[in-house]
Amino acid sequence: MNNILTHPFKPIVFKDTQILILGSFPSIQSFEKNFYYAHPRNQFWKILESVTSYPANTRDQRLWLLKECKLGLWDMIKGCSRENSLDSSLENEEVNDLAAFLEAHPSITTLAFTGKKAEALFKTHFSHLSIETVYLPSPSAAYAKMPFETKVAEYKKKLGYS
Repeated sequence: MNNILTHPFKPIVFKDTQILILGSFPSIQSFEKNFYYAHPRNQFWKILESVTSYPANTRDQRLWLLKECKLGLWDMIKGCSRENSLDSSLENEEVNDLAAFLEAHPSITTLAFTGKKAEALFKTHFSHLSIETVYLPSPSAAYAKMPFETKVAEYKKKLGYS
């Protein structure tokens, strides 16, 4: 597991993005499909559809939803090694320079983490930053103990849709 993987795609951010949603690192299927949350069982896009009432079936619809809702997407990890797509398998993590990114995108006022790993990396490396943070339940199919409806309710509340 010494093979270091580099994050395969750029952050999605617009000039008026207010909330940056941060995951840990793309799944193997996201690598293959070259887009965020691309595993067919991942609930991320279904959750955002339910939260915003906007369709998110295609890449264009997903980009439009993010732009319309002033949301951005990125991951905490720039590079790492791993055996599978689970956060628990990530090792040798190199984090993205979130401080410089936020400085370059001053419209971002809130960071939302889609899992404990992303949140923990922020606390370890960037706890000195003065920015609002919220924790969103993991949309991963591996996080099955929370029902879909509960995840939607949490996202609505934390993203300001309730």
